[in-house]
Amino acid sequence: MKPQPPLPRLGRDALPAPMQGAFDRALAIRGDATFVQVLGLAPELFEWYGEFYQRIFYGGRVPVRIKELVRLRLSTVHGCAFCNKGNRLDALAAGLSEAQVRAIDDPESPLWAPDERAVLRLAGQMALTQPGGRLDGVLYRELRAHFDDAQVLELGMTMAVLTGMAKFLFTYELVEKEDYCEFGRSPSGA
Repeated sequence: MKPQPPLPRLGRDALPAPMQGAFDRALAIRGDATFVQVLGLAPELFEWYGEFYQRIFYGGRVPVRIKELVRLRLSTVHGCAFCNKGNRLDALAAGLSEAQVRAIDDPESPLWAPDERAVLRLAGQMALTQPGGRLDGVLYRELRAHFDDAQVLELGMTMAVLTGMAKFLFTYELVEKEDYCEFGRSPSGA
């Protein structure tokens, strides 16, 4: 089901030029551009989100392949169909195999190397579905076997932005959801 946001959507021609390109990419890859259309109401917020991706997600200390792995894991856990469509492609482009993409919901799969398994476990703790999640001593030591403290911190902050954005996207009804997605539904399921 296509998103039905309470906020108005701007048409492509009403968007600033950089956002028109994002609109076109969203339609081509994800089949919907509601997120871009609504963020056209405040282009500076769209620009900030793009800066996060350029400076932290595609920059920073942690390899992009690892960040794509956790981004896909979080979007599949949360049930964001809009996100999953693009995140699968980005994960493949970053070097994950088709088999790994198919096994994204199984952090214990033998397809994962120890560093990947550790970040998948951290993603499980950071997910919206785990309100009691925490970085305990065991998980911290597992991560530290592969990442320095700055990288562990970067992983957590990156996932915090991704999960916060997921909550925003669902609450504001800006994205298509998977059938299993529980976020943004009324208590009665309607």
